[in-house]
Amino acid sequence: MDLSNIQPAPGSVKRKTRIGRGPGSGKGGTSTRGHKGAKSRSGYSRKIGFEGGQMPLQRRLPKFGFKNINRVEYKAVNLGMLAELAEARQLQKIGIEELRAAGILRRGDLVKVLAGGSIAKALEIEANAFSAAAKAAIEAAGGSAKTI
Repeated sequence: MDLSNIQPAPGSVKRKTRIGRGPGSGKGGTSTRGHKGAKSRSGYSRKIGFEGGQMPLQRRLPKFGFKNINRVEYKAVNLGMLAELAEARQLQKIGIEELRAAGILRRGDLVKVLAGGSIAKALEIEANAFSAAAKAAIEAAGGSAKTI
């Protein structure tokens, strides 16, 4: 047996029904589309969400919520993560560049330091924002929290 004599299993391949080839075929005339209406016409494509003229679901449901266009989105970084980073890379000063080099931030991200975890060593930390508890913990450890 080789590639030249391979055949599909008997009954697995059917011929395509040829529609619109005259009344003798049984599929002529309207070509299985019925009479009149949008679906019988060429170029018909159903609109997404169209329910046959009934008020569509997306218009029946009430709108809700509010999206503030002036919202400032911060990437949250905990003190414990900063302490681990300083320990692993022997850093005294941690800023945006160090966080980006560590793969914690992407370009354009704003950073907010939160008080999760603990910090033992005095570190100089620069970020876009600090929580009050994080700022207090950094200063209690002898470090400084500078807002950019």
